[in-house]
Amino acid sequence: MKTEFIRQISQGISLEKCNELYVIRVQHALGSALVALQGAQLLSWQPAAAQQDVLWLSEIEPFQKGNAIRGGVPICYPWFGSAKSPSHGTARIREWSLSHYEMDEEYAYLEFSLYDEQNIIEAKIEMAFNQECHLIFTHYAEQEAQAALHSYFNVADIQQTEVKGLPHECFDSLTKQFVQVPSPRKIHENVDCIYSAEQSINCIEDAANQRTIQIEHIDASDIVLWNPWHKATSSMSETGYQTMLCVETARINRKLQQGESFEVIFKLV
Repeated sequence: MKTEFIRQISQGISLEKCNELYVIRVQHALGSALVALQGAQLLSWQPAAAQQDVLWLSEIEPFQKGNAIRGGVPICYPWFGSAKSPSHGTARIREWSLSHYEMDEEYAYLEFSLYDEQNIIEAKIEMAFNQECHLIFTHYAEQEAQAALHSYFNVADIQQTEVKGLPHECFDSLTKQFVQVPSPRKIHENVDCIYSAEQSINCIEDAANQRTIQIEHIDASDIVLWNPWHKATSSMSETGYQTMLCVETARINRKLQQGESFEVIFKLV
């Protein structure tokens, strides 16, 4: 994606702009990352040894202010789904603040905070990058909330991809029923399922890229598996579904109380 350099924040960390949105770029010997200030949304993470980005980002994303970004790791908060408007909450279309950053030889660290109109903190996300990507989300508002780290993973061919470590039962959000499903799971159609996070580690076997993405969910209650298949989806090309798969780390059925956190760690193995 094409960006315009704005200023250097520190060694290896810069502020840039992509169309209407400001982004933070991290360049480190161990890899690179890109985060939009809108939504504190991680858009890209590529370890130095990786030939492709671990995360998927729509090639037709317009990067317009106030529009949800299709790809990376959107933060769905303080609700999940479309029961209220906007779908998946307001956090992903609001501006966050870069509240802290660090970098040394072993890792890069960014912290983003979301404040309300009274300048009271509502939520925080911490991002640490080395050979793995570690995201920690913390809920600070008084009212309980749902949240999901809606990770879009980059695969070469969805029809040669499978997810290991998922349970055999899930809630199918399309039929509104609990269903029995195979595990490992391959994707051959529109899938939108919520699993219990009883197993904390999943692996995406990306056969066409000859790589495995390991995803560790920490203090999550749910794992969401999503691929829209041929269904028309905003800011996604007709063929976009062929190279992406969402495995989301979530607190949907067990809502976050004030001060609670949950985490995801993903890496190539």
